[in-house]
Amino acid sequence: MLSQLTGDFLYATVALFVIIDPIGTAIIFAALTTHDDAPKRQVIARRASIISFVVLLIFGLAGEELLRLLGIGIPALQIAGGALLFLSAKDMVTAKGELRATDQEREAARTTTEDISVFPLAIPLIAGPGAMTTMVLLHAKANGQPGAIAAVSIALGAMIVATFVAMLAARTLARLMGATGASVVGRVLGILVAALAAQFILEGLHQALHL
Repeated sequence: MLSQLTGDFLYATVALFVIIDPIGTAIIFAALTTHDDAPKRQVIARRASIISFVVLLIFGLAGEELLRLLGIGIPALQIAGGALLFLSAKDMVTAKGELRATDQEREAARTTTEDISVFPLAIPLIAGPGAMTTMVLLHAKANGQPGAIAAVSIALGAMIVATFVAMLAARTLARLMGATGASVVGRVLGILVAALAAQFILEGLHQALHL
């Protein structure tokens, strides 16, 4: 039982890590908050972390029921979600990122005095389409088992905390990694996201075809 819960936790942690990408998020956070002092950066990072955690947790818990009301089955979501994750992976490998914050959104965030913790930081940078889809699929994989659901929720909390810590250390991290280091990390994570997407699609086809 304990080994199964540990496996569920590790699987969810890896899946959420490659999707949320704390390091890449921190690099972008550093660019978005160039003109902010340390206390303001901390407030923005904390607010964005809380918002993204609540959004992803609710989406994971209620997303499957919403799909049921719409007449959408889990196999269909797994296949569609896998396709969506492939797009995310493509953007990560080619360093485009259309499904995350765009260059125009980042530039607007730099030049505005408005709070950026909700947009584009929490949504779509942290709690983007890929992360939302992953949460629904992870909860579907838990199959209603309280222990497995708790493991997914704890994994989400751990990844949000890791992202928060990375954002607090964003400027140091960006300086140490440099543009080349950040690019390499992003591409490696993109390949892992592509593999995760393939797994989701294969599982969806397996259930749909009853193989």
